[in-house]
Amino acid sequence: MDVIKTGVLSRLFALQDLKYKEFQCKLMPTVAPERVIGVRTPELRKLAKELFKESETAEFLNTLPHQYYDENNLHGFLVEQIKDYSAAVVAIDAFLPYVDNWATCDLISPKVFKKYRSELLKEIRRWMASERTYTIRFGIGMLMTHFLDEDFSPEHLSWVAAIRSEEYYVNMMIAWYFATALAKQWDSVIPYIEQHRLDKWVHNKAIQKAVESYRITDEQKRHLRALRVK
Repeated sequence: MDVIKTGVLSRLFALQDLKYKEFQCKLMPTVAPERVIGVRTPELRKLAKELFKESETAEFLNTLPHQYYDENNLHGFLVEQIKDYSAAVVAIDAFLPYVDNWATCDLISPKVFKKYRSELLKEIRRWMASERTYTIRFGIGMLMTHFLDEDFSPEHLSWVAAIRSEEYYVNMMIAWYFATALAKQWDSVIPYIEQHRLDKWVHNKAIQKAVESYRITDEQKRHLRALRVK
C-alpha cells in the first residue's frame, strides 16, 4: 500500500466510531461490515476539506478501487470540491464504476454542477443510460437535485419513466424522484400516476413516499392513496 493511502487510512481510523459503524452496516446490506471503518459524515467532510488543500490528494483520487466504504465517501466529498466543471465530470466518471452502495452514490454532489446546468443535462442522460446500478441512480439523483425547480422540463419525467430495471436501488431512486417531483411539479407529474406509466412497484412506492411528505397537501394525499395499485 502506498504512503498516501496509508496516511489517509490512518486518519480515517483515528476518527472511527464503532457504534456508528454498527448503525451504518445495518443500513447497507450490499457492503461487507469489514469494509466499514465507521467515520461520521461531519468528520468525513471536515477531513475532505483538509485533504483537498494537500498536494497528495490527487494521488488518492487516482488510486482506485478503495478498500473501505469510508474511503469511497471521502473520495466523493473530495470530488464535490473540484471547481472546474470538466474536471469534476472526469472525476465522477472515473469513480462511479467503483460505487457499490446507495449511501456513497447519494452523497456525491459536486458544487460546480449548479453553474453548468445545460452541460450537466447531457451528462445526466448519459449516466441514466448506463448499465451500472449506481451510475443510473446517480444520474437520476442529479436530475432530481438540479432540475425540479426553475430548470424543470416535463420532458425530464419521460426520461426517468422510461428506465426499466430489476435493481432495487434503481427503482427506489425512480420512486424517490417521482415523489419529489409530485411535491414540486404536481400538475406535470400527476398524469404519470393517474395513467399508471410506471412499473407497479415504482408506482406504489412513489405514492407511499409522496404521502409521507409534508410538502404534499392533504387533498393531494387523498387523491394519491386512491391511485394505489393492488
